[in-house]
Amino acid sequence: MLRIGSGAGFAGDRLEPAVLLAEQGKLDYLVLECLAERTIALAQRRKLENPALGYDALLEKRMELLLPILKKNRVRLVTNMGAANPVAAAEKIIEIARRQGLSIKVAAVTGDDVLEKLHPEQRTLESNEPLSSYGPLISANAYIGAAALLPALETGADIIVAGRVADPSLFLAPMMHHYGWSWEEKDKLAQGTVIGHLLECAGQITGGYFADPGKKEVAGLAELGFPFADIDHDGTAVISKIEGTGGVIHLGTVKEQLLYEVTNPYAYLTPDISADFSTVSLRELSPNRVKVSGGVGKEQPATLKVSVGYHAGFIGEGEISYGGCHALGRAQLAGEIIRERLAQRSFSEIRIDYIGCNSVHRTSFSHEGEPYEVRLRAAAKAASHEAAQQVGEEVEALYTNGPAGGGGARKYVHEVIGIVSVLMERGQVHTQVTIREC
Repeated sequence: MLRIGSGAGFAGDRLEPAVLLAEQGKLDYLVLECLAERTIALAQRRKLENPALGYDALLEKRMELLLPILKKNRVRLVTNMGAANPVAAAEKIIEIARRQGLSIKVAAVTGDDVLEKLHPEQRTLESNEPLSSYGPLISANAYIGAAALLPALETGADIIVAGRVADPSLFLAPMMHHYGWSWEEKDKLAQGTVIGHLLECAGQITGGYFADPGKKEVAGLAELGFPFADIDHDGTAVISKIEGTGGVIHLGTVKEQLLYEVTNPYAYLTPDISADFSTVSLRELSPNRVKVSGGVGKEQPATLKVSVGYHAGFIGEGEISYGGCHALGRAQLAGEIIRERLAQRSFSEIRIDYIGCNSVHRTSFSHEGEPYEVRLRAAAKAASHEAAQQVGEEVEALYTNGPAGGGGARKYVHEVIGIVSVLMERGQVHTQVTIREC
């Protein structure tokens, strides 16, 4: 039986659950899934500024904690923390290992960076507009799959670090390597993809994103345990967590995660397979143990998705609070003032939110009485950093030029990285494995 643990579901995830899995989980593999569309575009930006960077910002912290435990317990690590620079990530891991007196082998998987292979007239999936109609391109990374990771696993490396690997593929590749599944065994690949999809967001399947007080109670969220799966030779798996950790795994949490970010459950597309989720069977065996089986696979897509990052300008923001009687009315007056003043300048978008009233759903819901406190947020998009600064300056000026009682003003500016997608023929993407060891 193969056991794979999920130690991270996004770049900013907690550090401790992965350590606990490596220490007590009796794992064969630990997977850290730490990459998203904007995450890799921002990593490419860091690499442009410094060619020695571009890997995950928390790589050093995670590796400092995990390396001794992984080595001691003979747990192999698979991760996409290489982001825009897997080779630099491998070299940094080796540097940490040397400092800790450890002997390890790291395999870096590259080739997903396809920026130079894009054509400016390629049409995007989102708008069918050509790439040339967007801002200057920053990054273009193809979603590579298990086929790119298998050669790295075959080297016997302790750690496999890659860039833009499709999330479920990080889990499928160890299954294929361990059991020797072939590309013709489509149902096994689909079932492995189902398990990878269930594990990829880590704490979401153990109740972290499921919890809703009074409706869906989850205990122990402050010490949320992350999941692992015991996977059989045919891909059937039981998902569980370390005994005594917080959170819960049951049919509800598994069903929610199964459908998370799934556009078409009859054809969930990855670089490896088209998986039919409608055939999946779930059975709760005991507390915190759910059996998953029944995934069915079809031919893998002929093309690979490419995530393209582009410079989309700057957003200036400002916030100020109003409290007490007529708080909403004063905040709305402040918002009208800001909108009128910003409309006189060259902002492509202006947004006024009343946090606590309409900032999430962009509409007002009926409720008894008016809120006692409201926080006004103004934001606008500009072509330059200097222009974007004007938004926060106008909000701050409300202290003496706006309604009574405004306080706690903040202002800030950040660059906007836009994301669009295109498709690329598989034959245009060539991956490589680079070994570093000490």
